[in-house]
Amino acid sequence: MNQPLQITFRGMAPSEAVRERIEEYAEKLEQFCDRILTCRVVVEEPHRSHQQGNHFHVRVAMAVPGRNIVVDRAPADDALFEDPYATLHEAFDAARRKLQEYTRTARRH
Repeated sequence: MNQPLQITFRGMAPSEAVRERIEEYAEKLEQFCDRILTCRVVVEEPHRSHQQGNHFHVRVAMAVPGRNIVVDRAPADDALFEDPYATLHEAFDAARRKLQEYTRTARRH
C-alpha cells in the first residue's frame, strides 16, 4: 500500500487477523483510486451485551486531493454487525463506492 494506513482498535484487544483483513481491503481500494493520501480505520466494540451479542463499529476515513471521504458502519438491530469481518466488508464496500464516485467527479473537472 502506497498511502499511510493507520488502524486503531477501541474497546477490544487488537487482532492480527482483523488487521491483515483491513490491509487487504485497503490495498484493493488503490485499484479504484490511486490518489489516496491517507487511510485511517477504527474498529470499535462499543459495549458488550450478553443478551444481544457483541456489535462492531467500523469507520474508514480517507484523504484524497480536495476531499475527505468517511464511511461509518455502526451497529443497528442487524446481526451483520456481530461479525467484525462482515462489518469490515460492508464498510470497505461503501468506501469503494465513494472512491469510485470521487474518481468520476474528478475526471469531469
